[in-house]
Amino acid sequence: MSTPVTASSASSLVLQRPAGAIRTSVQLPASKSESNRALIINALAGNQGVLNNLSEARDTRTMQRLLESAEQSLDVIDAGTTMRFLTAFIAATDQDKILTGTPRMCERPIALLVDALRALGANIEYLRQEGFPPIHIRGMDYNGRNHVSIRGDVSSQYVSALLMIAPLLPEGLSLELTGPVGSRPYIQMTLNQMEQFGAQTEWHENVIRVLPKPYQPTSYSVESDWSGASYWYSIVALADDAEVELLGLKAQSLQGDSQIAHIMEPLGVHSTFTDRGVLLTKSPRKSEGTVDFTDCPDLAQTVAVCCAAQGVQLTMTGIESLKIKETDRVSALQQELAKFGAQLRETSRGLYEVTQANFQAGAPVEIETYDDHRMAMAFAPLALKTDLVIKHPNVVVKSYPRYWEDLQKAGFMLGELS
Repeated sequence: MSTPVTASSASSLVLQRPAGAIRTSVQLPASKSESNRALIINALAGNQGVLNNLSEARDTRTMQRLLESAEQSLDVIDAGTTMRFLTAFIAATDQDKILTGTPRMCERPIALLVDALRALGANIEYLRQEGFPPIHIRGMDYNGRNHVSIRGDVSSQYVSALLMIAPLLPEGLSLELTGPVGSRPYIQMTLNQMEQFGAQTEWHENVIRVLPKPYQPTSYSVESDWSGASYWYSIVALADDAEVELLGLKAQSLQGDSQIAHIMEPLGVHSTFTDRGVLLTKSPRKSEGTVDFTDCPDLAQTVAVCCAAQGVQLTMTGIESLKIKETDRVSALQQELAKFGAQLRETSRGLYEVTQANFQAGAPVEIETYDDHRMAMAFAPLALKTDLVIKHPNVVVKSYPRYWEDLQKAGFMLGELS
């Protein structure tokens, strides 16, 4: 048995489907990707701008807190963008700081960014394992170099971190991206936000040039989060009858995860943009599909789980970067999908297939979340097919603190294990 709850403080939540049709509107959280970039750029502009609708996600609050901290040792917890962006920010602003984080954060590589910053004159020392946090940054003795190269297929956050400090460098920066480039929309988002604050940039083929022109304070409003929208697309796809309005989204978005609208159209969800956001309604779906997640890796878990539940034969590419996220998301998906009889299998190098889930009556299926907010939120829509137990549900505070409350508003039944 379970008793109703209204918050995500429980160690485990029982999640059950709504009794009837889903009819709801959702005020999505603001984008933490936009928010964290805006905070760094505004700080580089002297904190004189006005930032509206900042995300309430823990990652963004962590960024705000650390930017204002006078302490030498800064703990980013598990916030990857905060670690990468602050590494470049602290070096460029000539501060003496130590950056550390959770045990998992200290397993996530940072060598490519550190090497590029060192090439510009940054003084950065690894305090434990070479190539990984914690790191000690002692400012930058700029050496006059204005051209560096970095791999483009590991993390766009490294690229964005370098780009955001570039207007402050005496000679600007010419950044060459080597090899394939992943998450292009996130890099373009960074450039667009920089330009909102007066930076001059140009991206030609594999080279991004930023002129040495200091930022100017401005007013900037953050859009709602398309990553958070993706879970509602999955809910509409899996529900028998659903209509969901997501507030605060734009048809012309800076966010790469806005691709979810196109990805989900053949999977049975139609998007109609309104003056308030986007209205999701059910539509016919196809029985198979292929999606390249190179530019939107944060959507991969949601789409994989949704297709397994629908019995849609999904071929996935561009998910290698998932292995260095909050957890190894490829492995985590494989383990949790197996609980429903589904598989995520690599059929050839970099090519994955998702097989159909098999839902059976019985005890609720227990979902491990691996300290990963997206694992909790991607699997939650499966409550439309079978009862679930979500372990450590509070992980959603990283990006979408009100997720469970929004599900309750939509009619899902949540309860603590008694």
